[in-house]
Amino acid sequence: MPRFSRKGVTKVLFLETIAATTHIPTRAELTGATKLTKDIAAFEGFNLENEEIPTPDLESTFTSKIPGDDSAADSSLTFYEDDTSSTLEEALAKGTTGFVVVLRKGDVPTSKSMDIWPVRVASRSAAITIDNEAAKWTARFSITDTPVLDAPVPAAAP
Repeated sequence: MPRFSRKGVTKVLFLETIAATTHIPTRAELTGATKLTKDIAAFEGFNLENEEIPTPDLESTFTSKIPGDDSAADSSLTFYEDDTSSTLEEALAKGTTGFVVVLRKGDVPTSKSMDIWPVRVASRSAAITIDNEAAKWTARFSITDTPVLDAPVPAAAP
């Protein structure tokens, strides 16, 4: 099985709206999205967690479990700060709603590797440090609805 590194392959976008009630964007919506990939310094969360339910019984000392509620892990993106533009900070202002779209295997049409996360920006803050590193800021996201996982990447425009 071929393996790959996410660096240089995975794409991350932000869309303010998606017209379809399925939350799956069209090619035109992806093309018009705010591109985040190049500015991302760290990617946290954006995965589902399940709170299993213990189901012990009197017959055994082993406690079995069944799947319970799903929830999203705490999710954030850390960006390199741009000293001439505030485009991303404006696009991801506190309270902004939209969709973080992750093309896990890159922009490969028909690949079932697109995840769409309905979000609200919960906070945005600069990371101030005196260490010898690039300036960064972090946007934390509340996942507001069930994400769409493994959706097909829309076909390229003809």
